[in-house]
Amino acid sequence: MKSAAKAPKTHFKVGQEVVYPLQGVGRINSIEEKDFKNSKLLYYIIYLEVSDMTVMIPTDKAEELGIRAIVSKKESEAALKLIGEDYEPVTADWKLRYQMNLDLLKSGSVKDIATVVRALYHRSKIKELPILERKLFDSAMKLLVDEVSFSLGKTKEQVEGLVFARLEVGKAGAVVPEKAPEPENDDEEFFDEE
Repeated sequence: MKSAAKAPKTHFKVGQEVVYPLQGVGRINSIEEKDFKNSKLLYYIIYLEVSDMTVMIPTDKAEELGIRAIVSKKESEAALKLIGEDYEPVTADWKLRYQMNLDLLKSGSVKDIATVVRALYHRSKIKELPILERKLFDSAMKLLVDEVSFSLGKTKEQVEGLVFARLEVGKAGAVVPEKAPEPENDDEEFFDEE
């Protein structure tokens, strides 16, 4: 008697919403087998609504790439709470700040994303953010709102309102230096050194 071949095990299911670090929330539309270098590999076919893009991620690389399930309601609420808490002022060196925040975003954790939103929001109240940091803030805000709205079952507009309300509460409780010295050169200097 011939035994049926076992289907390869996958971590996520078709129809499940997942988080792709730096990209946002996506829905697994299918799990398909594709030819790759003379072998067959399973891929998650993920549609990312925020960028209207479909990506193919090998199922065996998903964890390595940071693909994860959407956080629980409790974790989302903890991230929202963190936004309103006191925080340590960040360095005045925008290049160092940018790299630290980019590394936090790459980690993909909802708490790390909330930390970036909080830090850059409060920094922008001291001095206007350089263009790259402004884009980083916008990206972090989009990622946070996207995931928390799915997790809490709220609209993106409702979650964005919650985030800004909490940020304003955090502003009142934070100890921030009046004005930190900052280099005059902006984004151009960052690229010239690379």
